[in-house]
Amino acid sequence: MGKGNLLSTIVRFLLFPFALLYGAIVWLRNRMYDTGFFSSVGFSVPVICIGNLSTGGTGKTPHVEYIIRLLQYRFRVATMSRGYKRHTQGFLMANEDTNALRIGDEPMQYHLKFPEVVVSVAEERMTGIPSLLQRRPDVDVVILDDAYQHRSVKAGLNILITDYAQPYFNDHVLPFGNLRESRKAAKRADIIIVSKCPENLSKTDAESIKQQIAPLPHQQVFFTGLRYSTPYNFATGQPVSITGKSAVLVCGIARPEPLLSFLEQHTRAVHTLTYKDHHYFVTSDLDEMKAAYDNWDTADKIIVTTEKDATRLRLHHEKLATWGITIVVLPIEVYVLFEQGYELNAPINNYVERTIWENMGGEPPVIV
Repeated sequence: MGKGNLLSTIVRFLLFPFALLYGAIVWLRNRMYDTGFFSSVGFSVPVICIGNLSTGGTGKTPHVEYIIRLLQYRFRVATMSRGYKRHTQGFLMANEDTNALRIGDEPMQYHLKFPEVVVSVAEERMTGIPSLLQRRPDVDVVILDDAYQHRSVKAGLNILITDYAQPYFNDHVLPFGNLRESRKAAKRADIIIVSKCPENLSKTDAESIKQQIAPLPHQQVFFTGLRYSTPYNFATGQPVSITGKSAVLVCGIARPEPLLSFLEQHTRAVHTLTYKDHHYFVTSDLDEMKAAYDNWDTADKIIVTTEKDATRLRLHHEKLATWGITIVVLPIEVYVLFEQGYELNAPINNYVERTIWENMGGEPPVIV
């Protein structure tokens, strides 16, 4: 074992008592909700909660987008996020003057990609949902983004995302591990999605993972992967090709390794500038990007970034426009393995339809 690994192991074990304390506090909180000492508030509209047990990097955002695409042409969809690292407080709805500083980078991404969707942010979802419905009574369904631990709201459908490479059942509670609450919290989920799976995942390996999850009778388990869709120009939105280009990768995401691997396969060469997750770029960062591009002695250069990073780069769009450099945004999307897209979509659609019809005092139509 190397010195670095040994030191990491020692630090983790030193943190173990703190993990026990943190776990006990979270357990007590959950127990109070389970016994009814703390109450959860339900709402008349369907509420879908999507989240994870770990501290991030599970691919939650593209799964929210997957559900938006599934529902947006049949229902008036709204999203509600905390708005992590935004420079505002309280309840806000996205509008034509919104930027990432006001609502956060992920909500801004939803707003840019789905202009017909009602995008909102609120630290407290329990009070945020009434504020949303008061302003937009036409909303049919609310998607709560990263709200699995927000038990003050009683969601009708809970979707738990876990990373194939770092599944919750092999992890531990903070700070010894990366879990926000114990593995047992997975029992609250209606649907468990193992995300970021390799495209060639075998059914045997998937069944082994499912056995480790040990789903309860009411739970369904699905496996999804992420794929990169058509790159587009940051300034114009027009599709562009990255094949044969030399790419300066600019990214502030939790786990950039898959993105880097993809670019290494599809471009001539890659120079990487990485920042912390949700990093807001400042002037010195832009100077670093420009210098990396200018000083790289290679032909057909471009700057490549993610959609989430692009929302924060748009805060500097005027300066970026003066560079005369092609900046390419590389979007990602979810696909469902083993041809189980219909099986995943059905309970989501059925829940929304059933709840809406029940609230109207009737029964949903039987689809033959």
